[in-house]
Amino acid sequence: MKNAQILYNPAAGRFPSKMLTERAASVLKENGWKIELIKTSGGPNITNLAKQAVQMKVDTLFIAGGDGSIGYAVAGLAGSNTALAVLPAGTANVWAQELGLPGLSWTNLTALEETARILSRGVVKNVDVGICNGFPFLLWAGIGLDALIVHHIEPRSRLEKHFAIAQYAAQAVRSASFWRGMNLKIVADGEQISGRYVVAITSNIHLYAGGIAKISPGACLNDGEMDLWLFAGDTIQETIKHVWNLLSGKHVNSQDVRKVSFRELCLEADSQLYLQHDGEPMNVEHKVEIFVKPEALRVLIPSEAPGILFKEK
Repeated sequence: MKNAQILYNPAAGRFPSKMLTERAASVLKENGWKIELIKTSGGPNITNLAKQAVQMKVDTLFIAGGDGSIGYAVAGLAGSNTALAVLPAGTANVWAQELGLPGLSWTNLTALEETARILSRGVVKNVDVGICNGFPFLLWAGIGLDALIVHHIEPRSRLEKHFAIAQYAAQAVRSASFWRGMNLKIVADGEQISGRYVVAITSNIHLYAGGIAKISPGACLNDGEMDLWLFAGDTIQETIKHVWNLLSGKHVNSQDVRKVSFRELCLEADSQLYLQHDGEPMNVEHKVEIFVKPEALRVLIPSEAPGILFKEK
């Protein structure tokens, strides 16, 4: 019998998660899993509970939450034999979208139960993890405009999360009106790059911006590399153009956008940097260092997850 823990934060997400998580737990039990429900206060408490799960040799740790909660769990699970799984109860649930899992909404209040049913017969894969200034992340690490927006809107109340897209868009307009980019010196696997950029995003997955944009069409979760996307410019006109191109997928062919695949990365700025990873604001001054740990995290995914996510070994 597979044993698992489910972490849930009753104060997080757009919907009260306790009852929905209990229903998902019942589905897993019906499918032969031994389940323990654990309440968390979020943030670093998730990391500590994840480390405890590893010590207890738990097979799978389910996170009933969003991408930020997943990021904190990765910090406790990376390098262990305990697999990470998600019950998408967060705001955007981009990791769940990447895996093709249903999202929780007013029109689909059974999403956690559906996900539990899918993952009860799922498979475990090893995926790459990024280490950003010593802190692990699974999805992205970004500096510049996107991180500035995250710093302004987080943390959010449950009511605000119901208007997440509108709130993000409004803050993006406000931030872009005065953001004038950043001068960066970059070293990616020994290659030196410099320029002025609106935003620099390291991505391990395809999706971005709440899942409405496909930033990295060729991303692979187990190839030992991540993609750095550099969006050049320093004016609001250039920023608007980048946003439009990103949403339409035209950024991949833009002369003002550069993609660099890397294993080790260092970015330095001549001014204060804003940093986010996995959608959570992080403090940093002028330097960001990232390296990739190949296949350092075990994840439970649907058996029918998109094949393009993984490289055949």
